[in-house]
Amino acid sequence: MRLWIGIHLPRLPLEVFCPRWSDDRCTVVLEQERVVAMSTLAEQAGVEACMRRGGALMLAPQAQFQQRALQLEADAQHAVAMALLQFTPQLAQAEEATLLLDVGASLRLFGGVRALCRQVAASMEALGFTAVLSCAATARGAWLLARSNAGRALTMEALARRMDRLPSSLLPPARPYLSWLEGIGCLTLGEMRRLPRPGLQRRCGRALLDMLDDAYGERAEMHQWLAAPASFRAKLELFDRVENAEALLFGARRLLQQLTGWLSAHQFAVERIRLLLEHERGKVAGPPTVIDIVLAEPVWRDEHLVRLLKERLAKQVLDAPVIGLCLEAPQVQPMAPPSDSLFPEPGGSKEDWQRLLEVLTARLGPENVLQAAPRADYRPEQANAWVSVQEKIRPSDARAQLPPDMPSLPRPAWLLAKPIPLLMRDHRPFYGSPLKIMSTGERIEAGWWSTMQTRDYFMAEGEDFAHYWLYRERTGHEGEQSARWYLHGLFG
Repeated sequence: MRLWIGIHLPRLPLEVFCPRWSDDRCTVVLEQERVVAMSTLAEQAGVEACMRRGGALMLAPQAQFQQRALQLEADAQHAVAMALLQFTPQLAQAEEATLLLDVGASLRLFGGVRALCRQVAASMEALGFTAVLSCAATARGAWLLARSNAGRALTMEALARRMDRLPSSLLPPARPYLSWLEGIGCLTLGEMRRLPRPGLQRRCGRALLDMLDDAYGERAEMHQWLAAPASFRAKLELFDRVENAEALLFGARRLLQQLTGWLSAHQFAVERIRLLLEHERGKVAGPPTVIDIVLAEPVWRDEHLVRLLKERLAKQVLDAPVIGLCLEAPQVQPMAPPSDSLFPEPGGSKEDWQRLLEVLTARLGPENVLQAAPRADYRPEQANAWVSVQEKIRPSDARAQLPPDMPSLPRPAWLLAKPIPLLMRDHRPFYGSPLKIMSTGERIEAGWWSTMQTRDYFMAEGEDFAHYWLYRERTGHEGEQSARWYLHGLFG
C-alpha cells in the first residue's frame, strides 16, 4: 500500500523567531515592509496579513518586528525533516514549507495510519512547530490536502472526490492565470480537469497538467529523498538569555528529536552524547559548559535521553546565561537487532536495568553509583574493587580472579571491610558464643609483591546456628596455639 503523509508548516516564518511554547510574545514578521506572519497576541490586536508596517505598529505598538529570514526558515525546515526521519527514510522537501513522507512501509511498524499520525504530531509538538497533517495515496495529493487542511483520503477514489472540491489557486502553476480561470467559471480542480487538455496546455503550460496528473495518480512522481549527514551536530539559538538550567530542557528536547531521526536514518545507536551550553560571545565570551552523558547500553530513542538530560540539568549550576545549545553524538555504533527470545526476562530486560542505572547516575553522580570489579588477587579484601558503573569491565578481568582448574570454594555473602579480632575461650574462637569449625582449612598465601599474607580460612558455626568465615594467621615464627583468629565474613 502506497501512502503519503503531507506536513505543512503554516507558521514557519513566525516560529523561527518565536516558537510555539513562547507564543505569549507579540511578534510580527515582515517581508518588504508587509506583514507575512504574526503571533496570537498580535492577531488579537488586529494585525492582519499583507498589512503595512505602519498599520501594524499603530494596532500593536508593543509588538516586536522581525524581518523574514529565508535561510532561518530553510534551516528550521531541515531540522524538522531530520526529526521525521525516525518514521521513514523516504522523505522529500516540497514547495511552500511542506514535507512529504512515504510511510506505506512503516504502517505496520507504528501500528497503523492513525497511530503513526499521532506520533508525527507529537514529534512536531516537541519541536515547537505548528503543523497541518494530511494523508493521501499520492505525494502531490498529500501536498494539496496539507496546504488546504483537508484531512485524510486513503484511497484514490476518496482522494479524487476531495481534490475535485479544492480551489484552483492551490496549484502554483495556475496562480498567474487565476483571473482567466475565474472568467470562464473554473474555480475548482475538478472543473479544471474537465477542460480540454490541448487548450489548457497552450494557455497555461505543461507544468499545470503535470501537477494535476501527479495529484490524481495519472503520472509517476519523481522525488529527491533527504540524505542524513555522516555525523550529527545540531545547534539551536535561544530567543532569550536563560539563567536557569532546567529551562533549557525544551530546547534540548528539540535537538534530541533531530538526533533520533538521524540515528534511525543510519540505523545507529548512540553510546555517548554531549550537550554544549553556549554563553555570551564577543570580548566577554567564555568556553561553553559541557554536559557529557555516557550510556551503559546504546539507545536510539529519545525518551530515555530526555530523562537523563532532565536529571543532569536539574543539578547543573550555570556560571553565565545561556544563549545557545549544541548537541553532538561523538560515539555511536550499529543498532542492535531486537531480542529473539521467546520468553521475556523476569523483572524486566537487561536494557531496563541499564536505563535505571543511568538515571541513578545522572541524579546522584557517577561517583555514587558503583559496581563490583573483580581483580586477579587471591586475598579476599583485594579480589574486588568498587568502580563507577560507567566504567567498562573486561570479561578477562572477571575470569582472572581464580585459576580455571581451581575448585569452587564457599565464600560469604557479606565480607567485612576490616577483619575483627576474636577472643579465645577454651582454645576455641569466640564471637557471641563459642564457634565450632565446620570445614577443612583453605590456605591463602599472596601479596609477596606488597604485603605478604598467609592465612588459613575456615567456616564456623555459632550456637545461634549462624555461619561465619574465619581465618587464622600464620606468621611462620609462632606456634599454632598462639596464632590470632579473625572474623572476615558472614554467610547468608
